[in-house]
Amino acid sequence: QVQLVESGGGLVQVGGSLRLSCAASGSTFSINAMGWYRQTPGKQRELVAFITNGGSTNYVDLVKGRFTISRDNAKNTVYLQMNRMKPEDTAVYYCKASVPGPDYWGQGTQVTVSS
Repeated sequence: QVQLVESGGGLVQVGGSLRLSCAASGSTFSINAMGWYRQTPGKQRELVAFITNGGSTNYVDLVKGRFTISRDNAKNTVYLQMNRMKPEDTAVYYCKASVPGPDYWGQGTQVTVSS
């Protein structure tokens, strides 16, 4: 079992920045990669960025150059630094841990970008 707790969401103005954190606990040794997803009402949850155990990263085109995913292995924590934010970044952001078997999800944190 892996538990994920997200934090750092909130309200930010257009062009501003936020940093999300996702702290993992439990069987963290089983985690292969971690990612951030987001979801808006009526739409499917979509990938924002992920990072592997080896440190490889990947981003959806919409956030390339603005968002940065990173991890602190000592703290079992993954971060999403979001810069130059846009109203379309408004969503509930979820952290996901990929393991052999069903993935684990955090509870989500609301991010709202006001114009």
